[in-house]
Amino acid sequence: QVQLVESGGGLVQPGGSLRLSCAASGIIFRIYRMGWYRQSPGKQRELGELVATITSGGSTNYADSVKGRFTISRDNTKSTVYLQMNSLEAEDTAVYYCNAVYRTSDIWGQGTQVTVSS
Repeated sequence: QVQLVESGGGLVQPGGSLRLSCAASGIIFRIYRMGWYRQSPGKQRELGELVATITSGGSTNYADSVKGRFTISRDNTKSTVYLQMNSLEAEDTAVYYCNAVYRTSDIWGQGTQVTVSS
């Protein structure tokens, strides 16, 4: 069964940190470009924001809004991609989705809620 399962979301105070994980199954993980997207409250998923991506070769790309605060990484031995989020701000509150892309294969996880609030 092909699926992506996110975990690690929750409630954190401004300035805090969280690490999201996305475990893949049913795919040859190492060949996929992996990414994290987020959907802010009140916005449709189609308007979700790209947060970060990491290619099969390990090249990374970040949204300007998270550069220097978030780090994406992958462990091909565990078929897992991570998003380390530091210095969190209220504007980072969103549902975070994991994405896997290889040619015409485009897979999404169910999302995990991140809420930044005091």
